[in-house]
Amino acid sequence: MHAVETRDLCKTFVSVKKAPGVLGSLKGLVSREKVLLEAVKNVDLTVEQGELVGFLGPNGAGKTTTLKMLTGILYPTSGSAAVLGYTPHKRSPDMLRQIALVMGNKMQLWWDLSAWDGFLVLSELYEVDRATFKKRLDHLADCLQLTDKLYTQVRKLSLGERMKCELIAALLHHPRVVFLDEPTIGLDVVSQKRIRDFLKEWHKEEGCTILLTSHYMQDVQELCDRVIVIDHGSIVFEGTLDALSRRFSDTRRLRLTFERIVDRADLAAYGNVVECPGETAILDVPRASVAAITGAVLQNLPVSDVAIEEVDIEEVVRSLFTRNL
Repeated sequence: MHAVETRDLCKTFVSVKKAPGVLGSLKGLVSREKVLLEAVKNVDLTVEQGELVGFLGPNGAGKTTTLKMLTGILYPTSGSAAVLGYTPHKRSPDMLRQIALVMGNKMQLWWDLSAWDGFLVLSELYEVDRATFKKRLDHLADCLQLTDKLYTQVRKLSLGERMKCELIAALLHHPRVVFLDEPTIGLDVVSQKRIRDFLKEWHKEEGCTILLTSHYMQDVQELCDRVIVIDHGSIVFEGTLDALSRRFSDTRRLRLTFERIVDRADLAAYGNVVECPGETAILDVPRASVAAITGAVLQNLPVSDVAIEEVDIEEVVRSLFTRNL
């Protein structure tokens, strides 16, 4: 049984378009023009148990809408979805005890309560016995370096501390499938790193299934074995990051070190000069001509060292999101 599976999953939102001004308001009382927005279109998605998969796409691509349908928050317009064999929108208590959702821009803890009180309420909702609750809370708080903040009012915690609390709240009942929607959004680089390290270790220890959305490619590079790219509601790529780079980048990168300074004009004859600070340089060259260009550079320029690399994955994804797919 797959952890997550969808077939032709679609979600269409209906809104009303109103003409401007008082006349438009009066006209709207008689007749309204409906506007259909296809947020998710025919998504076929399969995630195996124990996988950690990145779910990528630009803003408005349909990522969060898909996650909301997979957790039962939204009812699909058409198609089917299954999480651990359950139909999400039926909101079966058995399914809800086995999944968790963390949204970086929404909080599930109560601001006026301490973090510990919020965790206690959630443990009662998920029917976690007191001994197990204490053991898990102590372990999670220790891993996230949050032990000294458990009795602090949530509203008085920093953004990074609140996000750590959200992770604890989501994992207290030991879910088998965890949906993470931008878990590091707005955090500083130190907090991002700590959360990435925690998620990596937790996934290794517990073997849970994680579906992660993030606009920070460092999160995806460090955590995910496989990525799924969605754009305008449809899946446009599924595979590894290396495969993504090979498919959507037609260049590779030569990192050169010279015995002496080489003019930028001399380098431009071999490819696009990305950097040329002195006795080093970075060139972007066509993927199909890497071998020929590398040979010519070695023969004609005073090269002491050369490395052939893929273009940085963040640049590939940025280019992918800004062109018409």
